Amino acid sequence: MPGSQAAQEEAAARPVPDEWRTALSEPREDSVYPAVGDPGVDALHYDLALDWAPDDRLLEATATVTFRATTDADQVTLDLAPALEVTSARLDGAEVEVEHDGKDLRVLAPFRADAVHELEVDYAGSPEPVDAPTTRSDFSTTGWTTTGRGAVWTMQEPFGAYSWYPVNDHPSDKAFYDVAVTAPDPFVGVSGGALVERSRGDGETTTRWRLDAPAAAYLVTVAIDDYVVRESTSASGVPLSVWTRRGDRVGARRMRALPDVLAWAERRLGPYPFETLGVVLTDSESGMETQTMITLGRTDYVQSPAVVLHEVVHQWWGDVVGPTDWRDLWLNEGMTTYLQWVWEAEAGDVPLEVFVEAARSREPSLRRESGPPAAYDPLAFGESNVYVAPALMWHAVRERVGERRFWRFVRAWPAARAVDGLAVGQGPPIGDGHGTRRQVERFAERVTGAELGDLFDAWLDSPRSPLRR
Repeated sequence: MPGSQAAQEEAAARPVPDEWRTALSEPREDSVYPAVGDPGVDALHYDLALDWAPDDRLLEATATVTFRATTDADQVTLDLAPALEVTSARLDGAEVEVEHDGKDLRVLAPFRADAVHELEVDYAGSPEPVDAPTTRSDFSTTGWTTTGRGAVWTMQEPFGAYSWYPVNDHPSDKAFYDVAVTAPDPFVGVSGGALVERSRGDGETTTRWRLDAPAAAYLVTVAIDDYVVRESTSASGVPLSVWTRRGDRVGARRMRALPDVLAWAERRLGPYPFETLGVVLTDSESGMETQTMITLGRTDYVQSPAVVLHEVVHQWWGDVVGPTDWRDLWLNEGMTTYLQWVWEAEAGDVPLEVFVEAARSREPSLRRESGPPAAYDPLAFGESNVYVAPALMWHAVRERVGERRFWRFVRAWPAARAVDGLAVGQGPPIGDGHGTRRQVERFAERVTGAELGDLFDAWLDSPRSPLRR
């Protein structure tokens, strides 16, 4: 195309913008779900303009993706669902040829390693959720989900963000986000981060949201409904918001637990790491630790203080530092589940051993059904084995190293692995917002001074439960 060569040469010399340098990642092919994501793309920033017509179930959108090519190549690939038709695409300001084959959106142009590019994609269609690789009862699909009223919610773990925008849909690639949602009144769009603008006109409302720290695609949320918001401030000064459907007094009342569970988490984990914290209630039956704006479904359990606490703790263990590969899902869920037990024991004034023993009674059968936590069945994503067994492992670590060293480690890990600029704890961070099994094992041994390899191997890898030996 005319001008494309000049644009490519300019991109090759373009540095990574300073404000997005903390989004630099080392994307990789997933060992569990290799068909999703492209290691050749390091997304730095997504600017999404979403226009939702609920009566027609039509999404019209423009996505501007700033990314770094990680290697020399004659094309890069983003994930985008086939239900969304690309109407035009521009690379560094010039029209570019793309191929949309299934969920693969291939951008056909020469790329040089470390060159920074801006890709604009105009697209439209009726988004459909993606089949989830799980047998869980609380969700069977992921991604953009439309209710009978035309309301929308999104949960997309381990993938499914590609159901509504072009994305490198893998946890190893974190990026900044600006999201604008336009919908007809009385609908209001909610996303993660700070609400930087809200405007009304011509019977529509537009909200603009900005995430203050890089996020993996599965931690980004959009919800659209007849929402009202209740705002407050935590004891530590964090702006809080709760978004409920108009008239949902029960949900609003339940979310009054948010300030208290945040205060508990801060006592255990250190200062809350992000600028804002919110909860949006949806028609889902599950819950998700979407970064800074937790997405919760409608069931009594999902809206309980214990689950709110679980998702708040994930803001440290899961959002500040998350896995580079879905094989390490246990790294998110194990510690969060364990801290949920600790909180429930304290809140109910019962011994922690009550929760530990209940988990021990279940663990062997969970391992048989879904595999060891670090080698689970790919068609059994997010089953209880990746929650319960690693939580019991952390309890065993606590018993071995003692209280002071254990809690020092619990606080230190997210602080150490955080991207630069997140005030999670004392000392400079050393990470990029990601962690691996070996990294957390070595870090725990260094902080506690104890040998822990036998516990990690037995609880995470063995097909036979450590409780049966």
